[in-house]
Amino acid sequence: MWGRRRGRRGAGRGAEELRALRREREAALRKARREEQLVSKRLLREDRAAEEGGQDGADAVPDPLSEDEVLELLRAVQRGSEDRKGSLGRLRRALQNEDTQQKFVRLDGSIRTLTGLFTSSLADMQLEAARCLHELSHSSDPTVAEACLPVTSYLLTYLSGHSVEFTELCLYTLGNLVVESEAVRKQLLPQGIIPVLASCIQSPHEAVLEGVGYVLSQLLQAKESPMEIIPQVLDSALPQHMLRLVCFSLKAGLGAAVEFAWCLHYIICRHKSNTVLLGLGAVPTLTSLLLHLASEIPQDAPEGLELLVCPVLRCLSNLLAETGCQVQDERLLIALFLLLQCFLQQHPFLVQECLWLLNNLTADSPFLCSALLSLDLLPALLQLLQCSQMASVLVLTVLCNIAEKGPFQCQRLLQQPILPLLLPILALPDPEALGQCLELLHLLFLHCPQAAADFTRQGGHQALEQHQNTPELQERAQALLDVVRQPLGAPSPCHTTLPAFS
Repeated sequence: MWGRRRGRRGAGRGAEELRALRREREAALRKARREEQLVSKRLLREDRAAEEGGQDGADAVPDPLSEDEVLELLRAVQRGSEDRKGSLGRLRRALQNEDTQQKFVRLDGSIRTLTGLFTSSLADMQLEAARCLHELSHSSDPTVAEACLPVTSYLLTYLSGHSVEFTELCLYTLGNLVVESEAVRKQLLPQGIIPVLASCIQSPHEAVLEGVGYVLSQLLQAKESPMEIIPQVLDSALPQHMLRLVCFSLKAGLGAAVEFAWCLHYIICRHKSNTVLLGLGAVPTLTSLLLHLASEIPQDAPEGLELLVCPVLRCLSNLLAETGCQVQDERLLIALFLLLQCFLQQHPFLVQECLWLLNNLTADSPFLCSALLSLDLLPALLQLLQCSQMASVLVLTVLCNIAEKGPFQCQRLLQQPILPLLLPILALPDPEALGQCLELLHLLFLHCPQAAADFTRQGGHQALEQHQNTPELQERAQALLDVVRQPLGAPSPCHTTLPAFS
C-alpha cells in the first residue's frame, strides 16, 4: 500500500505576514520534492527584516569576507566594547555567506565566543548571538553544523524560555542542525530533545508549535529514525498532542497542522507497527478531519491546504492497510470525491493520493463497495481513468475491488459505459494498467457472461489479440479470448482459468 516534501522589502510587513510568506516558499519546496523526503532548512531572516525596516536578505547574500576580515569581526565581538551589539549584527549579516561561515568556524574560539554571548544575561546580546547561530545552522556544510555541537544543550535549555521569538529561533536552529549532521542528532537524543519537544508542544503559541513540528519532522526523516527516534517519540506524549493539533491548529492557521500531519506520515510509513497511534484513535481522528475539510472547503481552496490534505490521506491509507483496521463510513467516500473535485485542476498529484485511500477502503469492504455504487459515485470515478497513468491503474484496482464482490456489483458496473472505456487502456504500453484491465475483464466475464458478448461486439476481441504474444500478459489474454469465443450460454472457461488472474 501507499508508503509514500527567497527578494522583497521587509518594511511595512508584519511578522505574521512574513511567516505566511515563508510558509508559501516551504509549500513550493514540498511540491517540488513531494515524492522524496521533505528535508529542508528554514531561515527566520525575513521576520528580522520587518523589524529593522530594511531589505529581506534572503536574496541579497553578502560577498564573502577574507580571513582577516572575519578575524577582525570576531575580535570586535570579543573586545566587549560599547558597540558589541553592532559588531554582532555585522557578524550575523556576514554569516549569511557560506564561505564566510566556514572561515568563521575554523577560527579558534569563534563558537566559544558565540556560546558565551548566547548564554549571557544580557537579553539583546543573547538574541543577536542566537541569530548568528541560526545563520550558521543554515549552512549545507556538515562541518559547520558539527562546529555548533557545544551549543546544542543550551538551545534545548532555552526552549523553556518565556520569549516566543527566542524560543522559535532556538527551535528552527535546532531543526536546521539536525538535517545536516548525524553527530548533532546523536548528541541531542541523550540530551533529551524528545522530552523537551513533548513539553514545548503544549505551548499556546502557534509559532512555537510550528517550530516544534519542524524540528520533529526533520528528526523523523533521519536514516536512523526507525530504530532510534520513532520508538522514543511513540513512548512520549508527542503522538497524542500531534493528533490533537492536526485538527485543532486549523483554527489558528495551517502551519502547525501541516507540520504535524507530515510528522504522523513519517512515523506511520517508517514504523512496522502503529498500535500506539491506532490505540490513540488515529483512524477516527483523521477520518473526522477529512470529513471536516471536505465539508468546509471553499470552491477555491486556500493555498497550502493541499499540503495538509496530502499527508492526512497517506496516514489514513497506510493505517487502513494494517490488519484488522477498517472504516465503515460512507461519508468518507463522499469526502474523497469532494476533495478530488476541488484539487483536480490545481493539484492533480492529490488524485492518486485519494485513489490509494479509496482502494484501501474498498479492498475488503463489501459495504463500501456497495455504498460507492448506491451513492452514484461511479461516473466520477470513471472520469479519472484518463487522468494519468497511475490514476488509471488505481481506478482499475478500485473497480476490481467492486467487481470481485459478485454478480450484483458487476451488473451495476456494466450499467455504466465501462467496456468501451477499457478498450483504449488495452492499447496502452503500460503493463500494470493492462494487467489490471485484464483482471477486471475476467471478473466481469466470470460474474456476467453476457459482458463477454458485449465486449466482442465493441471490438474487444481484436484488442485482446494484440497481447497474445506479450510474455507477461499472454496467458491472461488467451484465457479471455477463450471466453469471448464461446457461444453465449456455453460453460464459461473463466472458472478453469481463475489461477491465471490471482
